[in-house]
Amino acid sequence: MSEGREFSAKHRFARITARKAGRIATMIRGRSVNEALELLAFTPNRGATFYMKVVKSAVANASLVEEVNVNRLYISDARADVGPLLNNRMRFRPGPQGRAMPFAKRLSHLTIKVREVEEEPEPAPKAPRKQKGATKAPKQKATNPKAAKA
Repeated sequence: MSEGREFSAKHRFARITARKAGRIATMIRGRSVNEALELLAFTPNRGATFYMKVVKSAVANASLVEEVNVNRLYISDARADVGPLLNNRMRFRPGPQGRAMPFAKRLSHLTIKVREVEEEPEPAPKAPRKQKGATKAPKQKATNPKAAKA
């Protein structure tokens, strides 16, 4: 089978900051591919569309191997690494009193790795436990001897 095989896809120089894309990465990390795609389809963040394309690409890479069951894939790693600035430089916007105010147009590298779920042997059924004190009769309250005489 394909134990240990990992398939990956990357979107390099994505026009989104790594901080914004990282939130989406943590949301889908560890989930099954079908669940992640469904989650990304209804997530309003802009990074979700970037990751949806990358996840579909990773699944397509895995489907090239015939032994892999595509329905049993899960996202083993999802990352958003910092990329360079756009055109490798800062941009400038006019500021007060003739000054220039710098700002950065940031890029990031998005990475997805998918892996097939390994077969786990089903655990043996456990014997039912006895509850502590279940066989004992409940204690009765002692009656007040002075109240019983009256």
